[in-house]
Amino acid sequence: MHKIWLIIQREYLVRVRKKSFIIMTLLGPLLLASIMVVPIWLASVSDATDTIEVLDESGLFVNAFKDNGETKYIPVSGSLETQKAAFLQTEYTALLYIPKLDLSKPEGIRLYSKTNLGITKQLQLENILKKEIETIKFKQSGIDREVLDKMKTNVSINTTNLTDSGEQNNNAMVTTAAGYVGAFLIYMFIFIYGVQIMRGVIEEKTNRIVEVIISSVKPFQLMAGKIIGIAAVGLTQFLLWIILSSVVTTVVSSRFEIDRFSDARITETLKASKDPGKAKEMHNVVSALDNLNLPLLLSCFIFYFLGGYLLYGALFGAVGSAVDNETDTQQFMLPITIPLVLSFIVAQTVIIKNPDGPVAFWMSMIPFTSPIAMMLRLPFGVPTWQILLSMLFLVLGFIFTTWIASRIYRVGILLYGKKPTYRELSKWLFY
Repeated sequence: MHKIWLIIQREYLVRVRKKSFIIMTLLGPLLLASIMVVPIWLASVSDATDTIEVLDESGLFVNAFKDNGETKYIPVSGSLETQKAAFLQTEYTALLYIPKLDLSKPEGIRLYSKTNLGITKQLQLENILKKEIETIKFKQSGIDREVLDKMKTNVSINTTNLTDSGEQNNNAMVTTAAGYVGAFLIYMFIFIYGVQIMRGVIEEKTNRIVEVIISSVKPFQLMAGKIIGIAAVGLTQFLLWIILSSVVTTVVSSRFEIDRFSDARITETLKASKDPGKAKEMHNVVSALDNLNLPLLLSCFIFYFLGGYLLYGALFGAVGSAVDNETDTQQFMLPITIPLVLSFIVAQTVIIKNPDGPVAFWMSMIPFTSPIAMMLRLPFGVPTWQILLSMLFLVLGFIFTTWIASRIYRVGILLYGKKPTYRELSKWLFY
């Protein structure tokens, strides 16, 4: 045990002293936040104003196209061929041609452009034409479009959980987002730190450093120390991210006065707000965030992160010991990563729709998929016995995979110049 502890210390101290670790620890929360914020910001600032010429031979859409911040419309007249030739001499985005239409079957509308337009612009134009044609049909039928629009009503349902301890506001979007973030972080961390183990083993094997170390410790002790040491690095980085994120969240909350949407101040906020509907929606989101069981989510996240990492990390270490360079790892990486990738895909398509269904239950019990599946289910509420059973299976799975990995590791770590096959790896288990 003393030798394993020495290896853990070495792996931990070497990695936390690296500049890359310090930089990523400081920038990690900002980078994760930028993944969500930057696309929205780019979408709002990068789009220039498009100019579209409208050649309307039907005369039905004279007032339909109105300029906005994104698009400017210029009505043109004349023959189509003349306007197509003139369009090529301009810097305009597109030319919309509307022939004389049969409103019961509007066909022949065409959009000319010098380059391919985005689907958003096409859908925008189709929506304008569709709405105007519907308005004309309503008038012909004696129906007032404005009256019909006033009859349309938006309905939103506030969901509340009824439990023995009382009622709690719930929000499907918030619980889904919380589960997805937890599952995504575990998926990402397992890959990042698992690959670190594999590369570390390959590097030591290539440099022949491992031969010196093996003379003092057993292969299993070396593998266990390396896996636990890197797990401690990941846990340290994660805890530091929680602290930094808490500081950033506190600053942002105070800057934008998020607490005015809390239960205690929502009545006051609704009276002063110009848009009570949005204030109410924000209140529902804040209430749902307050009602999340954060201690349970954080403790389970740490457990499933460590359990999933140890399970997959042992296999990554075994792969690293069996090859001489990183290129040869591809043939063994695929079978290992398939359960992890599959669980992430199924989590987004099946589990997120029915977090209490049979697929979600069994995937949260299987050790290879439970770290992601269970993290996605937890915000929706999972019975305690299912959580404990899933944790038990994950521990048993980790012990089993560690035993397999250690059998491969003790043979492969001293084998050079040969690419092993799956059949040879299976034989190593019984040496």
